[in-house]
Amino acid sequence: MERLKSLIPNDLKHAIGESTTEKLALTCSSLLHFLRPLPLFHQVIEELTGSEMALCRKSQKAALDLKLEGNRCFSKGEFHQALSFYSQALRQLPMSFDDIDVKLGATLYVNRAAAMHKLGLFEECLRDCNRAIGLLPSYVKAWYRRGKVNASLRNYVASVSDLEVALSMESSTSGKSIIQEELKMVTGKHDGTNGARIPNNSDTEKELTSLADSHPVVLQCVSTPAKGKGMASPKDIPPASLLHTEEPLAAKCQEQAGGEQFCWNRAFCPAQNNFSPDLAKHITDVTSANYTKNIENDKHFEHIPEHRHECGGTNWPAVFPPDIVLAGRVVANSMEKRRLAGKISVPMENFDFAHHYDKIPPDSKLEFHMYAIVLSFCLQTYYSMDFPCTESTVSQLVLLICQIKVNSMAIIHIKSTDEAEKFKKGQKLSAVNNVLSSIEQVRVGQAIYLTGSLFNHSCQPNVHAYFLSRTLFLRSTEFVPAWSPLELSYGPQVGQMDLLERQKSLEEQYYFTCQCLSCSELNLSDLVINAFRCPKRNCLGAVVETAYQKPQHENFVQLSAKSHDSVSDKEIQKVAHKLLEKSGAFSHVGPAYCLSCGSRIDLDSAIATSNNALLSIKRLKDSIILNDGIGISNALHLLDLLKSVRHPYSKLVAQAEDYIAEAFVKIGNLEPATKHCNASIKILEKLYHAKHIVVGHELIKLATIQLHLGDGTGATDSIKQVEVIFSLHYGPDVNKIFPYIGILKEDAVSIASPSEEDPIMLLKSSQATSSS
Repeated sequence: MERLKSLIPNDLKHAIGESTTEKLALTCSSLLHFLRPLPLFHQVIEELTGSEMALCRKSQKAALDLKLEGNRCFSKGEFHQALSFYSQALRQLPMSFDDIDVKLGATLYVNRAAAMHKLGLFEECLRDCNRAIGLLPSYVKAWYRRGKVNASLRNYVASVSDLEVALSMESSTSGKSIIQEELKMVTGKHDGTNGARIPNNSDTEKELTSLADSHPVVLQCVSTPAKGKGMASPKDIPPASLLHTEEPLAAKCQEQAGGEQFCWNRAFCPAQNNFSPDLAKHITDVTSANYTKNIENDKHFEHIPEHRHECGGTNWPAVFPPDIVLAGRVVANSMEKRRLAGKISVPMENFDFAHHYDKIPPDSKLEFHMYAIVLSFCLQTYYSMDFPCTESTVSQLVLLICQIKVNSMAIIHIKSTDEAEKFKKGQKLSAVNNVLSSIEQVRVGQAIYLTGSLFNHSCQPNVHAYFLSRTLFLRSTEFVPAWSPLELSYGPQVGQMDLLERQKSLEEQYYFTCQCLSCSELNLSDLVINAFRCPKRNCLGAVVETAYQKPQHENFVQLSAKSHDSVSDKEIQKVAHKLLEKSGAFSHVGPAYCLSCGSRIDLDSAIATSNNALLSIKRLKDSIILNDGIGISNALHLLDLLKSVRHPYSKLVAQAEDYIAEAFVKIGNLEPATKHCNASIKILEKLYHAKHIVVGHELIKLATIQLHLGDGTGATDSIKQVEVIFSLHYGPDVNKIFPYIGILKEDAVSIASPSEEDPIMLLKSSQATSSS
C-alpha cells in the first residue's frame, strides 16, 4: 500500500486531506482514475486476491515460524500475544490433506487452545480441542487439553472420559503420571458434584437472552443538540435491568483468524485400538458429533454472508487491518440481504451511523480512500459486476470505514479463572498468586451492532456492556429516570483517566469532544487522580502539574448529578477550596500550587521522586530479592517516599499499594498483603465509586487473600460486596457467568462456619474464644 501511496501526486493528496463529505465523491473519483491505469495497482490487487501470489500464499514454513513465536510468548506468560501468533500460523497453514502437515495443524490448534485456556476463554478452547481431534484423533495432548477445559467448564463427566482417553493413548511413564494426577483432581470434583454438570456460559447466555425476552425494557432513539442521536426509555429503569441484547451486523474475532475451515480425519477407529467399550463409545461420540458439526459449520460458514467472500483461496483478510476486514463483511451482509430482497442493482446500502468524516486527520482520509478503492476491487473479484468499482461505491466505502472506526466495539471477555479449586488441593499460595495477576479483560474481536451503536458515551456511564461469545448485552448499573440518557463507556472513564486524558483519547479515536456531565462539572476524581500532596501537613489540598481550568458550566461548583456516596462536597472543599471561591485567589491556582491553600511545591523534584519510587517498587516486586525480605523493606520505604509527594487519593499510590500487596503474597506474608490490598481499594473507591466494576475485581483479590488466611468472615464480607457489584453489571446470574465467585463464597462460608468434622477449624475457634 505504501508503494502506491508514494506515487500519488501531492496536489491530489492535499485535496483528499482537505476534503469534506460534500466533496468526497469528487476526491474518490480523482484517486480512482489515477490508480486504475497503473500496472503496480493491478499487481497489488492480484497479490491480494490471487491464491498463488507471494503476498498471501499459504506457507508451512511461515506457519512454523509463527508457531515458534507463539511458543516463545506462551513460555513468558504473554498468552494474548501467543494467541495472536497461533492464529496467524493457522492462517498460513495449508488446510487440505494434499498439503497439510496434519501433526503441525493439530499442534497449532492445541497450542492455541492452551493460550485460550490460560486467558479463561473456555468455550473457545474447547472448540480448538475438537478441531485438533478432528485432524488427528490419536493426538494425546488434544484429549488431555479437552479434559482440562471441560473440568474448567465444570463438565466433569466429559472431563474424566477425555482424560481416560488421553491416559490410554499416552505411552511415556512421565506423561501417564501427569494425566493421572489431573484425573485424580477431576475425579474428586466429579464426586463432589455427584456427577452433575454445572451450567456454563453458553447455558447462561440462553437464560439471560430468555430473561431479556420476558422482561423487555422499552427503548427509544432520541436526539439532543449536544450529542445528536442517543437512547433513552419512556419509563424508569431499575438497577441491573437487562436493556438490550443483540447479535452483530458483522464481526471479526481472533478465533476466526485461522481455522474456520479444516479437514477431518475419519479413518481413526477406536475399536481397533484396544480401548474399553466405554472409552471407544466416548471417542466415537466426540469425533462423530464434531464431524457432523464441522460439516454443518463448513456449509454454514460458506453461506454466512459476512464470510463467504473470504473463502475460495482469497486471503486478503489476513493482510488488511481489522476495520477494513469488518467493512468488507458489512458489505457482504448487505449484499446478501439486498439480493434476497431483489435489490441487487444497488450494491450498497447507507447505514445510519455517525462517521465524523470532516473531523478526521488528513493522513487518515488518504489512508481510508486507498483502502476503500483496494477493498472495492477485492470485493469485485468475488461479486463480479454485482459490485461495480465506481466513485459512488468507493465513497460509500470510505464513509463505512469511518463509521466502523467510530462505532465498532471491541468484543471483551473477562479472563475466567478456576484458581479457587487449588484451595482444596494444597496449592493455596499458588492460587492466590495467580488470582492477583489474572483479573483482566481480554480483547477477542471487533464487531459493529446496529442498535448498540446508538448508545452514546459517558465518562461515568449508567450502562454496562459485556459479551457472551459475539452477543452484546447491555445492562443498567443504577436507577435511570424516564427519558434520561442511557450511556455506556467507549473506553475512557472517570477514575481511569483525568479530564484532559479522556478528552484527548476520545478525540483521537472517535473524533468528538466529550460533553458528558463528568467532563462539564467538577468532580473529585479529576482533581486528585494525578495530583501531588500539599506541603502543609494537615492540608488535603491537591497540587496539579498544569493550571487547572474551571469547567465552562454555570453550576461548576456543584458535584455531578451522578456523584456517589464516596464523593462529597466536603471532600472537594478540602481538596480544592480555592476553586470553589466566588472570586479572587484563582490566579494562584496554577502548576505547583495547592488547590486548597495555595502553598507551592518544587514540582520537578516531586515528579522525579514519584517516578523513581513507583518504578523501583515495581522492579522490587518482580525481583527475586523479595525472598530474603530485604526487598520488602526497601519497597515499604519507597512507598512512604511516594506517599510523601503524591496526593493520598492519587492513582499511583493505589497502584503502588497493589504492588506491595502482591509482593507480600509472593513471600507468603498475607497479613500485610491484606492491609495494602485494602488501602488500594479505598483509593479506587474515591477515584471511581464504591460499586464500580474495577473495585469489584480488587475485592476478588482481597477475598482470595483472606481465604488463604482463614479469615472466613472477612472473605464473606468481601464476596458479598463482589456479588452486589457484579450483579449490577452482569445481572442476577453472576455466579453462572463467573463460577469462581461461587467457589470463593462456598469456601468462605465453610471457613466462617466450620463443620463439626473439621477439628482444625474447631481448635482455632476455641483458641480464639479462650484468648478473648
